[in-house]
Amino acid sequence: MSKRLYVVAGELSGDAHGAGLLRSLKTMLPAVEIHGVGGPEMASVAGPGLRDWVEDAAVMGVWEVLKRYGWFKQRFAEMLAELKTFRPDVLLLIDYPGFNLRFAEAVKRECPETRLVYYISPQVWAWHKGRIPKMARMLDEMLCLFPFEQRIFESAGLKTTFVGHPLVDELQENRLPNAVRDDSLVGLFPGSREREVARLLPMMIESAKLLRAWRGDLNFEVPAASVKLAAQIRQLLVAANADSWIMVTAGGSHALMQRACCAVIASGTATLEAACYGLPYCLVYRVAPLTYLLGRILVKIENIGLVNILAGERVIEEFVQADAEPTAVSRSLRGFLESPEKRAALQARLAETAAKLGDAGTHERAARAVHAWLL
Repeated sequence: MSKRLYVVAGELSGDAHGAGLLRSLKTMLPAVEIHGVGGPEMASVAGPGLRDWVEDAAVMGVWEVLKRYGWFKQRFAEMLAELKTFRPDVLLLIDYPGFNLRFAEAVKRECPETRLVYYISPQVWAWHKGRIPKMARMLDEMLCLFPFEQRIFESAGLKTTFVGHPLVDELQENRLPNAVRDDSLVGLFPGSREREVARLLPMMIESAKLLRAWRGDLNFEVPAASVKLAAQIRQLLVAANADSWIMVTAGGSHALMQRACCAVIASGTATLEAACYGLPYCLVYRVAPLTYLLGRILVKIENIGLVNILAGERVIEEFVQADAEPTAVSRSLRGFLESPEKRAALQARLAETAAKLGDAGTHERAARAVHAWLL
């Protein structure tokens, strides 16, 4: 009898990491039957049993989720019904904690025989430590990406494996041979969600205008996470009269991280990717005021940037909410453009921090852990 896996990922980053895990798992267990939801990369590996829903599911912020509560409630019910019919041996939850932790609770109640494995641990150590004991009772194993997370979850009694960060493998595959940085190229990375792009890109464009007024030979590029986002970005550039001098590409973010002199990047996985590639950058973060207010109450850490959290100190500049404005951001980028020494010093600190993400082989280690529960 073939083994069955149900998997849930709700964002593009989770889709990429999930695809790597599933690819490795299928080499270990070719007959595994996979159902669930994810993105285009996971769907291409898993086959017809996995639906691509990330463009609709990848929303960020309390207010944004509340506005689409009915849609999420319907998907939740459909997926739970599908899982109860499918009866998987293992439920693999990839990141996406707002949905996945609730789904895990429902599955634990409705299908207690299904083993629950969580890949890419939710950052509850930052925003909701009270959830950790509940997760320890609910989950069978946590697969974490950062070394400090293992101690946190194990101390609550949850079986935890530090598998390393999948970015180490994925970025190595996309490393350009003999890449040379262009001293006049600035990268603008506004995020992978439509609302995030709408909130951050106009500010980035204004920052670019200030830099261009200072130095007319500068070039700017925006890599869009999808074709749909590329169209949205072009509309924003046209509205700002910047479409003739800011280039947009569908994809290509990793190449740009290796070619640009410096960049401004939306808080998220891209900031870790930039660190691994040694790209000097500053971080920007803006969400709806209600979301930020709730976050300030819940979040108990000093920095929001993943690189700063991993380093345990402020390595890169963070511009949050009202501080994420054109004058401050352009000043930060100008510092990189004016000083090769400043760029080199930050690159050395980024390399030191990125080394904490572990060795290559993350997908295989994570797949091995899932495989053990399928046997």
